[in-house]
Amino acid sequence: MILPIYTLGQPVLRKVAEDIPLDYPNLQELIQDMFETCTASDGIGLAAPQIGKAIRLVVIDLDVISDSFPEYKDFRHAFINGHIIEVDDSETETLEEGCLSLPGIHEKVTRPKRIHVQYVDENLEAHDEWIDGYLARVIQHEFDHIEGKVFTDRISPFRRQMIAKKMKQLSTGRFNCRYKVKPATK
Repeated sequence: MILPIYTLGQPVLRKVAEDIPLDYPNLQELIQDMFETCTASDGIGLAAPQIGKAIRLVVIDLDVISDSFPEYKDFRHAFINGHIIEVDDSETETLEEGCLSLPGIHEKVTRPKRIHVQYVDENLEAHDEWIDGYLARVIQHEFDHIEGKVFTDRISPFRRQMIAKKMKQLSTGRFNCRYKVKPATK
């Protein structure tokens, strides 16, 4: 089922999400709904707060970019109770990011190229691993959501000022979007 995506101004996007028990009700169905919602919105990642749930659940589908990044062919993965344990900030990269919860806003964000994460996958197997490259960036972006942050929190105050009007329109529900959203009230 395609779910509405909560946009900037919805309080759930600013809450720190909680770990969930692995017997969370209808977990597998929720994961599939999140993948379906992500695909329908032309996204590559979606965090549970973006669908109104303050829980530590993220889905990432990089298969859609596998023409440019063949290493991500068939990469569809859920991250349950994910945490970034450590970042290796010896190498960073600045790339443009966008977000389904901030439609129409794109800004350059600098992030570490390598991170250490712990999570449980959709098969309920635990992982403790270092991840690098583009996947590390996507994980950081999505895990920011479960920490109550959005990517514009990571840009300079000057750039935030430059997009302040757009951010205000988003947070008050005055914008157009081609996918199903749940905006903040006007």
